[in-house]
Amino acid sequence: METTHEMRVGDARDLEVEADSVDLVVTSPPYPMVEMWDDGFAAQNAAAAAALEAGDGDAAFEAMHALLDDVWERVADALRPGGVAAVVVGDATRRLDGSFRLYPNHARVVEGLSAAGLRQLPGIVWRKPTNSSAKFMGSGTLPTNAYATLEHEHVLLFRNGDTRSFPPNDEDRYASAFFWEERNEWFSDCWEVRGTGQTLDDGRRERSGAFPLEIPLRLVRMYSVRGDTVLDPFAGTGTTATAALLEARSSVGVERDPELVAAFEERAAEAPTRSEEIAERRLRRHREFVDDDEGEGKADYEADHYDTRVVTTAERGIRLSTVAAVERVGETPLRVVATHEPFR
Repeated sequence: METTHEMRVGDARDLEVEADSVDLVVTSPPYPMVEMWDDGFAAQNAAAAAALEAGDGDAAFEAMHALLDDVWERVADALRPGGVAAVVVGDATRRLDGSFRLYPNHARVVEGLSAAGLRQLPGIVWRKPTNSSAKFMGSGTLPTNAYATLEHEHVLLFRNGDTRSFPPNDEDRYASAFFWEERNEWFSDCWEVRGTGQTLDDGRRERSGAFPLEIPLRLVRMYSVRGDTVLDPFAGTGTTATAALLEARSSVGVERDPELVAAFEERAAEAPTRSEEIAERRLRRHREFVDDDEGEGKADYEADHYDTRVVTTAERGIRLSTVAAVERVGETPLRVVATHEPFR
């Protein structure tokens, strides 16, 4: 099978995607009130610039989120009925005009997505602890002016309407199933994922604030099936697009910084080797789970395509995908076509 991957240079507020054409959105927007994104917000909104200059945190916070609200409306229009939007966002702490406080980005994004007509689902807390001795803020070991360290972000989950329907015994859906132990880990409400899973080392990853590849990989597997289309309106270096490519989904990404968009071509070129490694690791870990199983969740069924047992009948049709080839077919926007083959 083939998938297409398009990376556009542009403003997410001007997103042009056919209505009801996207199956899944996975994105992480710039976080309001985090200083690395001040200039971007100020350049797009005079009210945000003025509020930052005046040290008015509340006004700056709302002006920045007003920009994001426009994007959430585009996201809601693009999502098919039953489609899911997964938004990764962290809160911010900041001192403006001499006052230190928390800015609850996740709560404000919930408001924006809900106002756009999407329905909130149970979300996930992504813990990313650091061992740095300098991470604590405030008065150190003295009461009462120390502050808890923010070591988590939120994976907000929303659906467009009711659950998505599929034809009975849909081949793509069953091939896209996940293993029992993956289900138990991924559908927990707390993830601990460290590292970046990226190879870019020229400053682009830091400029994009990219999340680890493992985050969109999980979300793509959880909320889409092979052949689906995944959208990221804040694409950065193409982490979501890379996850979609590796998992045999098509993708569309939008990013304002053309240097970040260019990074996706480098990542796409690595997909054939990386997809083999990922599929091999998933199957190896499942076999280790089966070998260690001692009763609970006992694996009693034989998989159809692999020499391993599985726990449920729904898992029997799992067919892991690999990327056989990637070809660039467009200059502006950057567009590649990937050919996929089953992992054997």
